[in-house]
Amino acid sequence: MTTGLQLMLAAGMLISLGLVLLSVRLLPAEPDLVDALNRLSPQRRINAGDDTGGAPRGKERVGVWAIKHLPPVLWVRTPIRELALLRIPVARFYGDKLAFAGLGLLIAPLLALLFDLLGLGLPFVIPALGSVALAGVMFFLPNYNAVDDARKARIEFSRALGAYIDLVALERNNGAGVRQAMEAAANVGDSWVFRRLSEELTRSRWSGQPPWDALHALADELGLPELDDFADIMRLSGEEGASVYTNLRARSAAMRTAMLGDEIAEANAIGERMTIPGSLLGVIFMALLVTPALLRMFINT
Repeated sequence: MTTGLQLMLAAGMLISLGLVLLSVRLLPAEPDLVDALNRLSPQRRINAGDDTGGAPRGKERVGVWAIKHLPPVLWVRTPIRELALLRIPVARFYGDKLAFAGLGLLIAPLLALLFDLLGLGLPFVIPALGSVALAGVMFFLPNYNAVDDARKARIEFSRALGAYIDLVALERNNGAGVRQAMEAAANVGDSWVFRRLSEELTRSRWSGQPPWDALHALADELGLPELDDFADIMRLSGEEGASVYTNLRARSAAMRTAMLGDEIAEANAIGERMTIPGSLLGVIFMALLVTPALLRMFINT
């Protein structure tokens, strides 16, 4: 029979265990030097397991297996630049495609089973063909998601890059060097765009690479022409000592003007689409008014 002393001992042991685990959790961990240097390497690219810093897990394991055992032609087209921009490993992307395809294969048989339970039996051909068709459609759903998310990320990158160029221009106008101005401006913001620029500039510093070359490589990898133009301007400033304050401010103003034009065009397109439901309601209302007269005319004739 449990006594009060035993309960007190058990409670004390649990409290002690909790304090020990909390202390271990709060102690600073020693970083892995190899992993830290790999993250700072200019040759680092997003591939299987890179964003986790270790062995792939979950869907990435499935993706790694698929890369090794399935033919490359199966994937049709892999949006490499989009995945690099979103920092999604290729292995995880392939794992998502196989997971969506497997889900598509299961939906049609499950619906057929539900109809059978309701007494509405379907021929075997219908769920079989529906399963294959749905699996094929859902297999390409991650491609659409990656392209759409990358499009939105590029728009966000362009907006943040305009602010970053203004900050670099102000740093250069205050007498800062090229690298110092680029790094100081990148450390001002806390968005993912500024963090990405800061990471690339840090890697270029540790590797001895000019910062504009690092941004050129990032622009080519991610498909960002605005960043490539900015890197060209900074290369002129770094290699030839040219004054780039006016050029940078003009470039950021041109980017904002282009983005404003795109937003106005998108707003106009949305406004035009919004008129379609109203037009349809008008057509339906006119049909309701005309239908009784037409019915009476046909009945009388």
